[in-house]
Amino acid sequence: MTTDDITLGGVNIFADLGLPDPDQDLVKANLCHAVADILRARGLTQNDAARLLGTDQAKVSALLRGRISGFSTDRLIRFLSLLGHNVTIAVDRKTVDRAAVTVAMV
Repeated sequence: MTTDDITLGGVNIFADLGLPDPDQDLVKANLCHAVADILRARGLTQNDAARLLGTDQAKVSALLRGRISGFSTDRLIRFLSLLGHNVTIAVDRKTVDRAAVTVAMV
């Protein structure tokens, strides 16, 4: 493989892959990552996390593995709230050709 064979990706892997809703997928992936980080930091078992979040162990397992398709943005935000975290949504004018949605942990 040479450097000619490598294509530099953009900031959204889902857009790079040509998926239909890349911004939504990126938001869900970032929210999922935030929930997973919190669960790991607390040292919760998947069963304990499931009870706390009002879901089942299989869903917690999927979340920890980054399988975002089974989760809505609303559900992931609710999980963060149940874990004692605030979620802030900010609306701003786009500054590039394409609007972007971002999630940041503070």
